Amino acid sequence: MDIRRATTVTELAAAEQLFDHPVRPEWAERFLTAAGHHLFLAYADDVPVGFVSGVETVHPDKGTEMFLYELGVAEPYRRRGIGRALVRRLAELGRERGCYGMWVGVDTGNTAALAAYRGAGGTEDGGCTVVNWDFT
Repeated sequence: MDIRRATTVTELAAAEQLFDHPVRPEWAERFLTAAGHHLFLAYADDVPVGFVSGVETVHPDKGTEMFLYELGVAEPYRRRGIGRALVRRLAELGRERGCYGMWVGVDTGNTAALAAYRGAGGTEDGGCTVVNWDFT
């Protein structure tokens, strides 16, 4: 397995099967060029099999932290340490960039994600409620 930072829309389009929806070139370009936005792809035999995305968030009284936005691994490659490796790579980048920490929201029933996050050194801080606003 090889983990590489995504830098082109072409790379993201080639990994489209890993995302929830089709890659939109204009959105992919915006993501890749926005300061503080990061995406790593995991490859097995030069085929993309997983990804993690993160966004640096800054607050006046807290400094900068890494928000782990999304983690995805293709079904046949799950439970092989790929998700854990991707999370560790994003955490490493966060440390390199001076972030004081990293966080992610996860459904309590998502055992695969919880296993990957725990395996990468994450700890749970208790229950969490997610409140959404739908602007569509």
